[in-house]
Amino acid sequence: MSETPKPDVPTTRAEKAEAAAIRRRWVSLAEVVSVAGVAIAALGLWLTWSDRRSEQTEKQTQSITQSREAARYAIKASVARNGDLILDKDERHPLGDLTVTFPAALEVGQQTSPTQTISREWYERALLKATDGGADSETGKLPVMLSVQYWNDEKLRTASGVYDIIWRTKGRPLLGRELKIEALRLRSPTATKAMLDQAWSVEQPKG
Repeated sequence: MSETPKPDVPTTRAEKAEAAAIRRRWVSLAEVVSVAGVAIAALGLWLTWSDRRSEQTEKQTQSITQSREAARYAIKASVARNGDLILDKDERHPLGDLTVTFPAALEVGQQTSPTQTISREWYERALLKATDGGADSETGKLPVMLSVQYWNDEKLRTASGVYDIIWRTKGRPLLGRELKIEALRLRSPTATKAMLDQAWSVEQPKG
């Protein structure tokens, strides 16, 4: 019978040292692979957590933005048949008093309306007087400062700004000029009396 070959066994010190070095290298390689596996797993967990956090942050930002947008009331108005400007209603925001400030040069006192109406009668005579001396048929802008109170989630807020009342005049035989109101447009979301008076100095027709 043939003898079973036996594995080589290191016999000299050099061979034993080399064999020990080989074992150490394999142990070191196994440790590296193990550490790399742990690192990859940790990286995967961190990326998953980071993605979720980023998604949550994005949703929170969108929610905050939507809440802020919903909290705002944009002043808009429709022209009534008699020339009054009536603020448009907003189902989300019950409206309170509207305060209207006119340019100082017109000598029209500040007006307050609980029905959110800018009456043409408040300023018609003063505007026609201030624009007298020019052509009978003219168009122009009357800047006014508006401030309206409104409710949002049981909190009382205020919307304000400088707005232009778009007007035009038309000559009438024996009856003088007629004033027509066309629209209300935002001029500036910043509302100060100085800005209002400056705006009127620019818009007032030179007769």
